[in-house]
Amino acid sequence: MKNKNTTFFSIVFFLSVIFFIFIQIFISKYHIKLKSNTEIGKEIMRKNIQTFLDEEISNGKNNNESNSINNNNQTNETDTDYLEKNNENKNLNKVQESNIENRTINNTWQIKIPKINLIANIQEGTDKETLNKYVGHFEETQKEDGNIGLAGHNRGYEVNYFARLRELQKGDKIIYQYNNYKKTYEVVRILIIKDTNWEVLENTEENLLTLITCVENEPEYRRCVQAEEIIDFV
Repeated sequence: MKNKNTTFFSIVFFLSVIFFIFIQIFISKYHIKLKSNTEIGKEIMRKNIQTFLDEEISNGKNNNESNSINNNNQTNETDTDYLEKNNENKNLNKVQESNIENRTINNTWQIKIPKINLIANIQEGTDKETLNKYVGHFEETQKEDGNIGLAGHNRGYEVNYFARLRELQKGDKIIYQYNNYKKTYEVVRILIIKDTNWEVLENTEENLLTLITCVENEPEYRRCVQAEEIIDFV
């Protein structure tokens, strides 16, 4: 009887162990499947999120490109308007400059010496009041053809247009303009004369421009520059 009971308990114990093993195997497979499903779910979620982000980025690029095209179109339109207005302004400036030039030709009495960067208006007379504002014209000399005499201060006064007259050399150009009369002259003589020598202002057959100013620290002498009209043979 005792042997039968022992055998029975042994069988029950063996079956219990087998059952326990099956239970463990089942639980293990269940965890593996659950984990696998979870990883798959995460991967699907990750892919969905990445797809969404890619679409957003793509849409952003398209919007930026569209905005860029619109901005470029607007810029091009703005640039076109600006260029048109700029061209209009340039044309207006050209007209204004042309008008100024015409008025200058018709109403200006001027001397220009590029070598010494001189541009000065001329006024009749050589008195103090005139020379304090202008280059003065010797009244007894010509205004157009012949010998044109001009005087100017070179230092110590309100204006000193002939301050650099001593820098001129033979061959330098001088432009003289009196209303419609406009001539270019070339320096041919540079003299130091007595203040009583007025022969240089006598009228001549050739067209001369005679410029006179003081000599520094030598009150009895005058600096004289004479230029002759340049004749263009066409």
